[in-house]
Amino acid sequence: MKKSYHLLAALAAALALDLASAQGAAQAPSGGAASKPVAWKRVEAIDIAAFNKDLVPGKPTIDVAVYYPSNFDPAFNKMTLPRMMESIQSAKEIFRPAGVQLNLLWVKTGAVNPSFLSIQANEIPRVPETEYANSYESMRRHPSQLTDLARNAFESIVEPDKDNTRTIYLVALQDVFFPFLEVSEGRNWTIKMVRTGGLSFPTYSYHNTMPAALRGVITITNLSRPDRYRRTVAHEIGHKVMNVSHEYKTTDPAHEVYAEGGLMLYGQGEDIPGGAEGRWHLERLHMSPFVYRLGSDGKKQWNPDYKEGGHYYDALYGDKVIRFGGQPKIGENW
Repeated sequence: MKKSYHLLAALAAALALDLASAQGAAQAPSGGAASKPVAWKRVEAIDIAAFNKDLVPGKPTIDVAVYYPSNFDPAFNKMTLPRMMESIQSAKEIFRPAGVQLNLLWVKTGAVNPSFLSIQANEIPRVPETEYANSYESMRRHPSQLTDLARNAFESIVEPDKDNTRTIYLVALQDVFFPFLEVSEGRNWTIKMVRTGGLSFPTYSYHNTMPAALRGVITITNLSRPDRYRRTVAHEIGHKVMNVSHEYKTTDPAHEVYAEGGLMLYGQGEDIPGGAEGRWHLERLHMSPFVYRLGSDGKKQWNPDYKEGGHYYDALYGDKVIRFGGQPKIGENW
């Protein structure tokens, strides 16, 4: 692990040259909400074959691709491309004990419309969650919706491909803001807007509103601390491929859960547990439509796709779900 980090750090100067070259080759379009596709260029300083040299044919695999803007604002210092590569390397190590490997397809850079460097991810929710249905059922009834800005950004960034719906796209941006509703006092709700370090746009939240070609998008905006670059990419991929929120064993999902133990909590944990007591995280990972096995003929044998858009209770998962109750948000005598 340390050897890999040192190797990646040694690439920093070469990466800087690649980024500068890409920025000069493609002038960023000015203003406006819509934009033409980004003119991406592969970062030649990163040896994809060397990064993937430990892959085992026939083992459950997830494809990951990286889009890294060449025209970040000079003051942006929360991430570098070497740090992104360290985080992906850490994610490989975290998923390895769970029997799943990450295959890096490419790392590309190019000038992104500056309007897309900072976005609001989803529209402000209109209906708050109450005690009558649990979080996943509430999200199924009232799924999140991308803002027009976010949709336009991702459509300009993600290149059309036959495997768009099966590929994880790690998109580096400066700021991605996520609004949600929270009980403030009595029977009142308030809007909170969180500045994310990573956001997975999971199908349990966006199941029938996310364009199919964009369902693999994950934004990464802050890898500035050791705890962030160790777990952020793995945590966000976990949301996408396990299709679960911040939860672990006896901890029910919530927007923010700070605790130790599992990969899907905010903390230092990296555990991906199995069985009903582990909330089926391991099993859901291996059932993910983002997972495939490479056959002896060299073709990818994909897992079955979602049957109902990918909400948490999608029929794809059978009994690998938790039927927990709604959680009271306000006093019952309101």
